[in-house]
Amino acid sequence: QVQLVESGGGSVQPGGSLRLSCQTSGFTLDEYAIGWFRQAPGKEREGVSCITTSDGTTYYRDSVAGRFSVSRDNAKNTVYLEMNSLKPEDTAVYYCAATNRITSAQAMGVLSIIDGWYNYWGQGTQVTVSS
Repeated sequence: QVQLVESGGGSVQPGGSLRLSCQTSGFTLDEYAIGWFRQAPGKEREGVSCITTSDGTTYYRDSVAGRFSVSRDNAKNTVYLEMNSLKPEDTAVYYCAATNRITSAQAMGVLSIIDGWYNYWGQGTQVTVSS
């Protein structure tokens, strides 16, 4: 059974940092791309980043590039999203998702963070950035 479980969310002041984890099970992590998405209240879900192991590449939406960093530890079946210099507009529920239809985050670019590509989803973790 495929499962993705996010953790690490919480409340932080602007400028602060959080590290989200996505613990996966039920599939071979290095055969899948992992995406991070977020949904703020009253807004549509949007893609944040993608990481693929096949070519070791990543992709970030413009608004988080340079502040967020995604990494994966295949031995632990876990993907991480390190979020620095957080802003109030980063407040959202963050989700990780998996797909075997993306083999290169860099090659696909913005397409790699389109949610329609993803088959499996976690339940989400809340991130709140507020003073």
